[in-house]
Amino acid sequence: MTAIIVILLAILGASLGSFFNVLIHRLPRNQSIIKPLSSCASCGYKIPFYLNIPIVSYIILKGKCKNCGASIHWHHLLVEIITPVILIAVFYKYGIRYGLNHVLFFKYAILCLMMIPIFFTDSFHQIIPHVLSIPLIPIGLLFSLHPFSDLMFKNAAITAIVVFVFLYLIALLYMLIRKQAGLGGGDIWLLTGISTFLGALNMPFIFMLSALLGIIWFVIFIRKRDLEFAFGTFIAVTTVFWVFAGDSILTLIWF
Repeated sequence: MTAIIVILLAILGASLGSFFNVLIHRLPRNQSIIKPLSSCASCGYKIPFYLNIPIVSYIILKGKCKNCGASIHWHHLLVEIITPVILIAVFYKYGIRYGLNHVLFFKYAILCLMMIPIFFTDSFHQIIPHVLSIPLIPIGLLFSLHPFSDLMFKNAAITAIVVFVFLYLIALLYMLIRKQAGLGGGDIWLLTGISTFLGALNMPFIFMLSALLGIIWFVIFIRKRDLEFAFGTFIAVTTVFWVFAGDSILTLIWF
């Protein structure tokens, strides 16, 4: 039975990955994610369904458009691979332990999967669309209302308020002192949304690990003091990492 579930999740995940590629390409450009249907970004060729099979089509076409031969960026294949991998990993972490229909499986599947388009839109375009980040807030709060959730509503709501106010004041203070944006609004909304899923106990670690990854990346690859970089990518990576390893780390710390 587990093998069948994994196969179905792999198919679902690959399909979601294909949809995420649409979000990654179109949202930063303020384009509709519904129309036109899947098409080549270079020549506009409408991709038929038999050439739009996640993972398989990219491999068969060798990463090129069948019509014009233009290269299809490698991230399309990567997204279609990591999406089912993460979904299956959440299943093994929460679905097998609590049941596939348990609230925790859906809660952390949604949180982790949403980090994928957020990671790539911020990485490629230095923007986190509000349509990806802000909905995390009501979704996380709704999950906290479920009687079998691992985070109660009061914790989720208060943590979200504190995180938003804290980050907003930091961004405002930085703007007043440096006369330039330090922490983007997208990062503020993203961290606020994540806080409704993870709560007060986990958010300090999200802050610290994200900042640490950002500092390491900045020192090694950027080094220019005034050059902007996509901090949301580190938040996304840290969040997914913490979903899978956070409870073990907290156990080591407290016990």
